[in-house]
Amino acid sequence: MNVIIPILLPLLAALLIQVSGRLVGDDPKGNNLRDGLHTLMAVITFFFVTQLVPDVMSGERPSFLLSTLFPGGTIEWTVEPLGLLFALVASGLWIVTSVYGFGYMRGHEEQHQTRFFTCFALAISFAIGVAFSANLLTLFAFYEALTFSTFPLVTHYQNAEAKRAGRIYIGILVTTSVCLLLSGVAGVYFVSGTLEFTPGGVLAGKAESGTIMLLLALFAFGTAKAALFPFHKWLPNAMVAPTPVSALLHAVAVVKAGVFTILKVIIYIFGLDLLSETNGSDWLMAVAAFTILFSSVVALFKDNLKARLAYSTISQLSYIVLGAAMANPAAALGAAMHIVMHAVGKITLFFCAGAIFVGAHKKYISQMDGLAHKMPWTMAAFTVASFSIIGVPPLGGMWSKWFLGQGALEAEAPIYMVVLMISSLLSIGYLMPVVARAYFRTPAEKDAHLHEAPLLCVIPLCITAVGCVLLFLFPTPLRDLLLPILGEVTR
Repeated sequence: MNVIIPILLPLLAALLIQVSGRLVGDDPKGNNLRDGLHTLMAVITFFFVTQLVPDVMSGERPSFLLSTLFPGGTIEWTVEPLGLLFALVASGLWIVTSVYGFGYMRGHEEQHQTRFFTCFALAISFAIGVAFSANLLTLFAFYEALTFSTFPLVTHYQNAEAKRAGRIYIGILVTTSVCLLLSGVAGVYFVSGTLEFTPGGVLAGKAESGTIMLLLALFAFGTAKAALFPFHKWLPNAMVAPTPVSALLHAVAVVKAGVFTILKVIIYIFGLDLLSETNGSDWLMAVAAFTILFSSVVALFKDNLKARLAYSTISQLSYIVLGAAMANPAAALGAAMHIVMHAVGKITLFFCAGAIFVGAHKKYISQMDGLAHKMPWTMAAFTVASFSIIGVPPLGGMWSKWFLGQGALEAEAPIYMVVLMISSLLSIGYLMPVVARAYFRTPAEKDAHLHEAPLLCVIPLCITAVGCVLLFLFPTPLRDLLLPILGEVTR
């Protein structure tokens, strides 16, 4: 029963948000009852997720079966290390994103806040449902639910730009999942007779190399939340939404559900040994490498800060896909760790972008000269998170890139080590100009009145910036959680 509680709690939170919103009203300046209940439910959800850690670390795999729809097709959840990692990220960052969201939405006096936070809570529930999925059928159902729960968030402003972004968002994500991802699920069932996530995979000895490559393509491109080229355009278009939505999309739930799905399918459906022996994922490494470099170059030329960060996300997500496609334990460890490292670093950057918009009403990098003199805490956090994304010690982003580099060498593919190095240089190119402008240029006279965003915005970004440092200093618990995966996939 402990498995289902973290999935149900955000659903309860959504109900409470709706009730409190109707009781007190949807005041743009805030609803303390609604927001307090939201934060409380986020904390309780994270607490229940953490209660699963000792069992999983001791080798147990808690599970909950809801229904059997057909032979081999169940709605069931099982907690294993990779899924627990994603659930910890989603539920933990939900807390700080909630607090930040209150500060942002109140500071900007946004309309329809009750609807906003209701959909936010639903998205967390479905993300945890994806994380704990015991099979492809359950994962697909919650993957789709996550798409529809976040659609109202992307279209929050209900203007022409938001509606256009929503059409692109729902069009790409639903079309790819129904046409490609669902076909991949059906293909696995036809070939192997099972949809269960199994250590070592289920396809060994049951499919030829051509079939393996086809199925992998269906999963890789059908999981468009991972934003692989050419199905990446929904992500920068979705930046029209309020910044807390950007944080949800990029760090907490949506894109992480995409790369998590690819990583879990490669480990537990295909199996690392099978892909390594057949070279069935070599083409995916090339696509991921191209996406990394292409999106990094595009980011260099974006003046809108959120757009630049969006293309940075596309690049960083493909680190995880690349690590999964390398099909060896070191790369898999690096890919899994990068889910956490990127989440904490990127959510900090988006928090900072939102704080700059609320406090300074600026969204273009060319307007941010001398901003650090007026918003020192925000820009300090932005600097820390930037260095973590780049992979500079002593910040957490270094560890995942270290293991990904080891994975490239283990795969005897040093070209991808070079790709990772070039990408880090490009990330310096698109992140450091923001820092340089803020610290080393003179602020405009008209900006003399600028100040930090409200505390509810600034405190969360400072917390996540500290998290970037802590992930460098204390990576061992994360590694220890993931080590059982490496033992399972190499059996």
